[in-house]
Amino acid sequence: MDNTHPRLRELKYTLYRIFRNPSAIIGFTLLVFFIGVAVLAPVLAPPKYAHNPYQMPHKGFSPTPKPPSEKAIFGTTSGQYDIYYGVVWGTRTAFKIGLFVVVISGLFGVGLGAVSGYYGGWLDEALMRVTDIMWAIPTLVLAMAIVVAFGRGLDKVMIALALIQWRWYVRVIRSEILTLRDQDFVQAARVMGVSDFKIIRRHILPNAIYPVLIMASMDMGSMVITASFMSFVGLGSPKGYADWGQMVALARNYIVGPPDDPLRFWYTIAIPGACIILFVLAWNLIGDALRDAFDPKLRRR
Repeated sequence: MDNTHPRLRELKYTLYRIFRNPSAIIGFTLLVFFIGVAVLAPVLAPPKYAHNPYQMPHKGFSPTPKPPSEKAIFGTTSGQYDIYYGVVWGTRTAFKIGLFVVVISGLFGVGLGAVSGYYGGWLDEALMRVTDIMWAIPTLVLAMAIVVAFGRGLDKVMIALALIQWRWYVRVIRSEILTLRDQDFVQAARVMGVSDFKIIRRHILPNAIYPVLIMASMDMGSMVITASFMSFVGLGSPKGYADWGQMVALARNYIVGPPDDPLRFWYTIAIPGACIILFVLAWNLIGDALRDAFDPKLRRR
């Protein structure tokens, strides 16, 4: 007979469900790799500018990229910025973007969704209509408008995405709470005189949070893609900043080389582009694994 505490037993089963999935193993392996690069960035690529380690060093100002060599193992992009340095420190930028947007939008969206779903009535109606208005405007259009209004820069892009992305979390958490607020265990807590705040925090959110965790995992990757696009069109990080999207933007004139050698400058696009793809892939694979592990319809199969 297993005498393990039920919560610990359930945790073990959840971890078993997650790590028996080959895609989850690939996703977590990639994630551990990127975390290692981000943590060891000062060792892997010592900063040239101590006051601004995210500024990519460059040798010269020639617009023509140079191929990989002993001095620049990944080569240089337009403006002679070191691709290797940009890739390493760009990992920190990617985590900074993803974590900031997901944490801020997640907390705000979950808070609004919990209040809306639990209390219902006119408050729910008002919050949902505001959410509908936000949904009526495409994400990129609204994000670009906010950045243009308040000034360009990576910090403005991150704030703009956080101000937009909360609408996803509101709807998801509200729909979950609507199915839980009338359950017997919630009614029992009300009868016992437990405050609404404690009911939401202790009884409802722990049972409703799993779809939000899955969505947050997916958003960690998708927000990096969106921020990279904003940098590519000139609204994000400044020139020379260690950001994968900015590095692709620097190489926009060299995506295709001369007619006699169209792949001459492949490294300027392929290396930062591969980092974006693998980073997003890692979070998507993890999100799929979490969905399979937490979905009650699939959990006990």
